[in-house]
Amino acid sequence: MSDAQFENAEQEMSRLVEESLKKYNVKPNVLFAKLSDLTKSASKGIINWSRKNSVWPSLFGIACCAMELMDFGSSRIDAERGSYLLFRATPRQSDVMIVAAWVTKSMVPEIKGLYEQMLKPRYVVAFGECAVSGGPWFESYNIVRGIDQVLPVDVYVAGCPPKPENLFAALMKLQKKIGGKIEG
Repeated sequence: MSDAQFENAEQEMSRLVEESLKKYNVKPNVLFAKLSDLTKSASKGIINWSRKNSVWPSLFGIACCAMELMDFGSSRIDAERGSYLLFRATPRQSDVMIVAAWVTKSMVPEIKGLYEQMLKPRYVVAFGECAVSGGPWFESYNIVRGIDQVLPVDVYVAGCPPKPENLFAALMKLQKKIGGKIEG
């Protein structure tokens, strides 16, 4: 046999194999899964569980709502029992920013800088009427009408000043969102 005949036979076999694979579209099952796929799927649940159950808030409170944030960290509320650990002073060690004040236009670059320093995934909680909508000063020339004009807000806490129990409920809602039980 010549080399040309072998090339034709190889091409013919390749064509036949391709046609048979088109007919029998077999989906991979667990037996043929890659080890990396298995570890990714197993670790995804563990990572979501750990993110959901260890929320590290970073505070940004400069007004009257900051007093309620301090009360949230006190022993009366006992936030640590709900997996909300102590407030972190640096954004690089936190994953939730709680904005508890009115935001002036001159503070926007600083807030964005703090937000960008946080590790991903990162979340924002607007705490109080000033952070949600500008509060009683919403018509002022230098007040931003809500932190959602600057950062993507995940949970809103209404009230002037809001109670620490409302923040506890908001963080529980955020935990459900992180765990994938609440969309958007």
